[in-house]
Amino acid sequence: MLELLRRLWEVENLSPHGICLLWRPELIWTHVVSDSLIAFAYFSIPVGLAYFVSRRRDVVFGWMFWSFAVFITACGATHLMAIWTLWVPDYGLEAAVKLLTGLASIGTAVALWVLMPKALTLPSPTQLRQANEALEARIAERDAALAALEAANAERARAEEALRQSQKMEAIGQLTGGVAHDFNNLLNVVLLNLDRVERGLAPDSPLRRRLDDAVKGAERAATMTHKLLAFARRQPLSPVSTDVNAQIASFAEFVRGTIGPRIRLETDFAPDLPRVNIDPNQLENALLNLAVNARDAMPEGGTLTLATRPLPEGDGLAVEVSDTGTGMAPEIEARAFEPFFTTKPLGQGTGLGLSQVFGFAQQSGGSAAFVRRERPGTTVRLAFPAQAPAGRGPIAARPAPASTAPASGPGFVAPLRPPVPVAS
Repeated sequence: MLELLRRLWEVENLSPHGICLLWRPELIWTHVVSDSLIAFAYFSIPVGLAYFVSRRRDVVFGWMFWSFAVFITACGATHLMAIWTLWVPDYGLEAAVKLLTGLASIGTAVALWVLMPKALTLPSPTQLRQANEALEARIAERDAALAALEAANAERARAEEALRQSQKMEAIGQLTGGVAHDFNNLLNVVLLNLDRVERGLAPDSPLRRRLDDAVKGAERAATMTHKLLAFARRQPLSPVSTDVNAQIASFAEFVRGTIGPRIRLETDFAPDLPRVNIDPNQLENALLNLAVNARDAMPEGGTLTLATRPLPEGDGLAVEVSDTGTGMAPEIEARAFEPFFTTKPLGQGTGLGLSQVFGFAQQSGGSAAFVRRERPGTTVRLAFPAQAPAGRGPIAARPAPASTAPASGPGFVAPLRPPVPVAS
């Protein structure tokens, strides 16, 4: 064995590889350059593999990269030996290098085929992309479900708030109606006795002036009780078959004189509207209350619009009073129909105007609400059922659909039914 190794490293009787090339420079240097380039490429590849594995310690089968690095380094060494043996016949060393390269190549090939089944189970970029897309779709479905749940919860909260507001308005209406009814009876007694005292006084009596002040105060209190009764839907109404367009047209000039010259009055009447059974005087009173609120919402001037619209499926009509004011906060809207609620300074408003409007609409079988729109200002809508044909009861009024847009006009209201109103 030792003799074999000794003879393997003997070089005395061997010739360098350059002799086979007849020492022709073009052949020699072609081999040198080509083997140098191959060796440089082989040595750079292991450096790149080692850098990659060291920076990506989470990579799967990282040790396989090191195995390839050893094999490729050995391959590069064989090309360096090819250059060396052009001049020095160290064929024993070259054989040893090739033997190491062969062992490394066999080990790497065996390891590669052993790991092949596991490597094939690794997901491809396409599979990863599809898995990511599926995951994103599931996340989108979850987000949509969460959004739907939040919307349902918000809708439930709004419905519960509307129910509480409706119950509160109903309770307020019952209490207000009872108190106003009893108070109105007492005022009738007061006014009757004041009238008797007045008839018994001499024309030049110094008490007559004080008596007149007392009568005026009692009459103002009576007017307030009438508004409370209207809110509580207990005021006496005299409904007749009414052409609303004609009624508002004849009343428009009075409204124009009430709102003043700085505010422009416009009318927009829908044609062929059904007749309704309402009290025309109370309708005018409601429109006047809304017009005054609109005037106060436009201190610098603006436009007040009186409009009529048909309700869906011919169930009735809606009267809309719109201003171009500055709007109001939602929390103000939510209380605007409540009696005695007002945003005006002390002494400038009773807070009964909108509550009277609301009560009149409800008592007439309709509804009152704020309609939110994109344009600035506020729109209050009164909806009334159509006059029933002969032999039939009144057609139930549908609430006028309220749109969703920002609140507007200081002194006005929003959604349909009891709550969500305007200050007066």
